Amino acid sequence: MSVYVDQPIFPFGRIMMCHLWADSLDELLAMVDRIGVQRKWIQGHPTLSFGKHRNASWVHFDIAKGKRTRAIEAGAIETDTYGAVYWQAQREGNTAKIAMIDGVRARRREVEVAAAEEARLDG
Repeated sequence: MSVYVDQPIFPFGRIMMCHLWADSLDELLAMVDRIGVQRKWIQGHPTLSFGKHRNASWVHFDIAKGKRTRAIEAGAIETDTYGAVYWQAQREGNTAKIAMIDGVRARRREVEVAAAEEARLDG
């Protein structure tokens, strides 16, 4: 069982936010208690979430970059921006979505490696 955190790319005012989720609700709540996020901000849970937050497609918290750092220090696993979608696809057994995400990740790595090689040649 694990807790995960993705890249902080979602602006909320001047704060950059990211997602925190886990393989179990107990792990997720233990992590937010540990890093100082209030449980009332849970999203996607049928009874613990409130208002529009109940409509989230999966159980998670939106957290700021500073809390992300604390979560990683507390053992959360860093993922890329597709981490949550990939995790959910694995739980659902959606192999088509997993293959699509893996393809996007592979293409991104190819572009990054090519750019690094070009920079090395130029430098």
